[in-house]
Amino acid sequence: MKKTIRFSKFFIPAAIISCLLVAFSISGYVYNKGFALGVDFQAGLLQEVQVVPPAFSLRWNGTTNAVLQFDRTSIHIITSGSSIENRTYSFPFSEYSTIGSLERAIEQELEEMEVTLSANANISCQWLVFSSQGSLRLNREIPYVIHYLDPQSAPIDISEVRTAMAGFTQGTSVQNLGSPQDRQFMIRIEDKEEGRITSYEIVDALESYFGEGNIAVLRSDYVGSRFSKDLTDQAGVLISLTLLLVLIYSTIRFKLQYAVGAVIAIMYDVLVIIAFVVWTRMEFTTLTIAAILTILGYSTNNTIIFFDRIRENLRIHPDQQFVDILNISLTGILGRTIITTFSTMLAVMCLFIFTTGSMKDFALALLVGMTSGVYTTLFIVSGFVNFWNTQKVKREKKKLAVA
Repeated sequence: MKKTIRFSKFFIPAAIISCLLVAFSISGYVYNKGFALGVDFQAGLLQEVQVVPPAFSLRWNGTTNAVLQFDRTSIHIITSGSSIENRTYSFPFSEYSTIGSLERAIEQELEEMEVTLSANANISCQWLVFSSQGSLRLNREIPYVIHYLDPQSAPIDISEVRTAMAGFTQGTSVQNLGSPQDRQFMIRIEDKEEGRITSYEIVDALESYFGEGNIAVLRSDYVGSRFSKDLTDQAGVLISLTLLLVLIYSTIRFKLQYAVGAVIAIMYDVLVIIAFVVWTRMEFTTLTIAAILTILGYSTNNTIIFFDRIRENLRIHPDQQFVDILNISLTGILGRTIITTFSTMLAVMCLFIFTTGSMKDFALALLVGMTSGVYTTLFIVSGFVNFWNTQKVKREKKKLAVA
């Protein structure tokens, strides 16, 4: 017969530890004055940039329209006009391996296109970096600049980017994307006066430090104050709705004491994540909300399986004390819980190791939350259900004594 682990011995110590963790979470929130909100939850500008030199520029001198399109393997130029049919000129990098050969091919195919090299003609086209800043509809006034990243380029430390952004005093954060050799960074700037900060101001600040033309903007997003407030409100509604649905579902399927225990466990998991986020100063973004909801679902699943096992063991061992039923049930699900949690953690660990930025924070929050979810099932939920049942038995005995 399988040996039963006496989890009930740890119910009181676990309750004390849990109360201390809750106090730690609340004090961290107060001490750090809330979350380190990402640009999703506050008005501001988010920009992904890469510090790379220019390779060449394109200037269209024709009377028709010319639009640039590109992907990892080729450049496409589409010409159109009222008197001509749309035509696409494709320049695959497999045929034109260097920017010199690419320049000659473009000028040969398109006489109205002016290509100006800014780097060595032997540079590989596989190194090209395309900026999202600037119009892809080519014109003669403002040339479109295409950059390149030499794999042997010296890495740029994040401290240099922070130095370049020192002129922006309001809520500026800089984050590495990839390795230092990628020279890619995410910059967030809080903008309380909506529209006061523009993408071009960030580029100007970086170019004044790293040199004119050496900044490629990969992505630029602006979040208005109204949108950020709506997003904050929706995050609270989502978590509150999750608690309500779990309470209703657990009450219908099991008993009220189980439902309340499940809700307490969920609230505890949320507080654990809050403690982790506020004390580590991890940026609170929409991915953090996604991590919290994922953890709540994971923890609820463990709890429901535990409740099913209790109901089953109550039928199998009707003469056993309730605390013994809890110990038998917890012992029965322990192996399954360890295996499923460990296998899920392996996948999440890969995310944590091989990703960067917000996705890395998402994976880290999941690892902490899954560990908390196992703990709540083994000690918080079971301890509360046992406490409820003990108080119920005492009340019944008191009624019998009075009778």
